[in-house]
Amino acid sequence: MLIRPTYVYYSSMPIQPPSTASTERQGFANIVRALRHRNYRLFITGQSFSLIGTWMQSIALSWLIYRLTGSAFLLGVVGFTNQIPVTIFAPLAGVFADRWNLHHTIIITQTLALIQAFLLAALVFTQTVQVWQIIALSLMLGFINAFDTPCRQSFIVQMVDDKRDLSNAIALNSSMVNAARLIGPSIAGVLIAWVGEGACFLVNGFSYMAVIIALLAMHIVHKPSSGNGGHVISNLKEGLRYAFATPPIRSLLLLMAAISIIGLPYPSLLPIFAKDILHGGAHTLGFLMGATGVGALCGAIYLASRRNVIGLDRVLSMAGGLLGIGLIFFSLSRVFWLSLGMMFFIGLGMMTQVASTNTLLQTIVDDDKRGRVISLFILSFMGMVPLGTLIAGSVASAIGAPLTLAINGAVCIVACLIFIIQLPKWRKQVRPIYVAKGILPPFGSTE
Repeated sequence: MLIRPTYVYYSSMPIQPPSTASTERQGFANIVRALRHRNYRLFITGQSFSLIGTWMQSIALSWLIYRLTGSAFLLGVVGFTNQIPVTIFAPLAGVFADRWNLHHTIIITQTLALIQAFLLAALVFTQTVQVWQIIALSLMLGFINAFDTPCRQSFIVQMVDDKRDLSNAIALNSSMVNAARLIGPSIAGVLIAWVGEGACFLVNGFSYMAVIIALLAMHIVHKPSSGNGGHVISNLKEGLRYAFATPPIRSLLLLMAAISIIGLPYPSLLPIFAKDILHGGAHTLGFLMGATGVGALCGAIYLASRRNVIGLDRVLSMAGGLLGIGLIFFSLSRVFWLSLGMMFFIGLGMMTQVASTNTLLQTIVDDDKRGRVISLFILSFMGMVPLGTLIAGSVASAIGAPLTLAINGAVCIVACLIFIIQLPKWRKQVRPIYVAKGILPPFGSTE
């Protein structure tokens, strides 16, 4: 058989390295690659407006309750009632997230949240608001979020057609949340000082219209999952067995729960720092929350720039430690600009830890159990915060807010050190999952 020689021709033109502008465009395209999916683009646009309103309401609610009562304990109570429904109902909501049409469910929950915001605005503007009404409406919103949050997190998969863009979509979602965290509190601080808390509740109510319109404009093909059949309790038990019998999932959930119960209740105490320690007003609280948002946004953008999940376990554990260090130094600060700097690091550590946990779980979980596992993540993330908030408010009433935050920060550091010690074992356990999903080759380094 005649074998023809292969000729390789080389151009005489010199090979030009890619320009800096071209490299920057490629880098930016990588960061926002999930936006090429139309439904996800609509989701991001609508949620961006809605979440600004959500953060405005959060700041206004804390300021309102502290203005009316001056009680650190009641700050904790309001935070507790806003989150406790997630603790109770999130696992059940995960079962339904694997059964229901997520698109239609989210439209309903967002509409109910709109009604809650308008009710708060009406009570404040008519000057009939009372503490029990604030607590009741916080409880209402908590119940709505218990079902809305697992459904929204699971819905990301349906909006992103190319599953290779899933981790980027989760990171961009975190970026959106934290951009809103930056903008919302700043606007809230100005509005509270100028008009009052009711304006923030009213703006939040209107902001829900943006996300509802975006949801209605989507074209979603509902694909029932295999979790549709069987008894609800049986499905719930199946999800719990799967999560806690899978060591990598179990360890991520336990670390998230520890950080949430100890590290994340700090916003409920911020009015005390803004008013009594830094001697400021509503605008001071807004700036503190805004600094948290800047740090959290930086963390989310960093995660969006990553190409895969390899090494994210180390990032996660270091971020939780950074959160703890930030809490300790913030508790010691009596200087406004130094406190702002510490809030930046608190936001950076908090969001990097939370978003990394979400990304790793979404990556390693089986699709037919996604809703149930994500509901357990929501339980570990949001569901533990009310208990931590109640504890933080009670402890702060006894020993003061600064010492409370310092203790919480130290415990966060200890929890992350325990996870770091277990990292070699964790990587060995997660490697077969990565190999099965094509993230790692059968033989090769995990680093």
